[in-house]
Amino acid sequence: MIFDKDTAKKTAELLLQINAIKLKPQEPFTWASGWKSPIYCDNRITLSYPEIRNFLSKHLAEFIEKEYGKPDVIAGVATGAIGIGILVAEQLDLPFIYVRPEAKKHGRKNQIEGIVPTHKNVVVVEDLISTGKSSLNAVKALKEADANVKGMVAIFNYGFDIAIQNFKEAALSLHTLSNYENLLEQAVDTEYITKEQQQTLQSWKTNPAEWNI
Repeated sequence: MIFDKDTAKKTAELLLQINAIKLKPQEPFTWASGWKSPIYCDNRITLSYPEIRNFLSKHLAEFIEKEYGKPDVIAGVATGAIGIGILVAEQLDLPFIYVRPEAKKHGRKNQIEGIVPTHKNVVVVEDLISTGKSSLNAVKALKEADANVKGMVAIFNYGFDIAIQNFKEAALSLHTLSNYENLLEQAVDTEYITKEQQQTLQSWKTNPAEWNI
């Protein structure tokens, strides 16, 4: 679920502007999963643009406080959401931690880096939601550490059915600044893509695992 329509369109505009999101329906990318995709999203690029990263972190922070009240801790999902998570924590003047995909094999063998938030209210920050698997893996680690995970916020969400199902099964709320639907609307409005390309991009989302041009 997006925060609101205006924020979703503005976020999409900013991400397209700096090529954090690239749309290439005729020259698809290949994801690590092997999927062919007409879109590639790297929201870490936003960290190189102070005005844009401030816009994103401000709106994420405002929504967190409005939706969940002020939590005790902000958690970022490593590695993509560490930067934006720190900025959100700074906006709210809160402690920050981050969660690795798995525990380290050496040293203190931590999966959660920072002060483990036992019995504390935590909101998780992500940069991007695809299937939701890695994001929910971080939530699982926090819950196993006896944290009270209030919900998750993210910059962008592809809106895949599998992700919706995964979050539903985990009984965890997810809200994002923008999503695939609003991205395509904004891309057409600004003539970044044509109406014909929009149809190609929409067809990809219905079956991304088997899509090809």
